[in-house]
Amino acid sequence: MSDEAKISRRAALGAAAAVAAGSAGLMTSSSPVEAANTHCPKDKMLTKPRDLETIAEKFLGRQTLSEVDLKGWRGLGDLFLRMRRLTIEPGGFVPTHYHDDRPSIVFVLQGELIEHNSFCTTPIVHRAGDWTAEFGPFVGHWWENRGTQTAIVLSADVIPPEYKDMDDKDM
Repeated sequence: MSDEAKISRRAALGAAAAVAAGSAGLMTSSSPVEAANTHCPKDKMLTKPRDLETIAEKFLGRQTLSEVDLKGWRGLGDLFLRMRRLTIEPGGFVPTHYHDDRPSIVFVLQGELIEHNSFCTTPIVHRAGDWTAEFGPFVGHWWENRGTQTAIVLSADVIPPEYKDMDDKDM
């Protein structure tokens, strides 16, 4: 099996695990802040968001793997479920962004990333196999790859139509 096929297979398995784990985590969390900070130590979690520095994108690749049109499903408006693979090279950054209106579940497939979150006073380390739910008022963050290996994450999010073609421009 080629390396690409192995990554694609692991991506599919990882996505399933992330969705299952994320759903369970969101159902058991008592607030959106807790749901968005499943890896923040309890004593470092803030009740009000802190200001984040604005970090620009660097060494970041995005690839849309699939999209599902949710229009009309269970009364939803014109929304899409999107699955992407993001690659963050060593020294790279996922830019500062917010999840006020874009729920997302991220699964770390390979490597290690450091997250700087608006509701956590300390950086959060995410390693291969970790997942995190990202959604809620003022929930924002940026990620960096301080390691020597390319980090690969799968991101499943719900987006409005105007975000559909922003794959290379924005989160």
